[in-house]
Amino acid sequence: MGEDRTGQIAVLFVSKRTAEDDAGYAEAATAMDVLAAQQPGYCGVESQRVDAGVGITISYWADDASAVAWRDHPEHAAIRAKGRERWYDWYEVIVTRVERGYRWRRA
Repeated sequence: MGEDRTGQIAVLFVSKRTAEDDAGYAEAATAMDVLAAQQPGYCGVESQRVDAGVGITISYWADDASAVAWRDHPEHAAIRAKGRERWYDWYEVIVTRVERGYRWRRA
């Protein structure tokens, strides 16, 4: 929990899910988590979704080249196309460099 992410690339994926194919979506999301973790430069992921179907996933990468390589990975691109077709009403991707960060946790 105490990892310093300063200098990492954060890719924010904000989305609104459709009500379609929850099982297929869950399977694809799990597969993409596993695949992303195997990529060079992968530094972690955090994800949340609320009942209204809006969610945010933040993936962290060592550098921009690693984030771009993930974006362009053929399996990721194929799942992204399926998502546009079936699983999302809309999404937005924001890419930024982490300048500083803080964490707090109740002990």
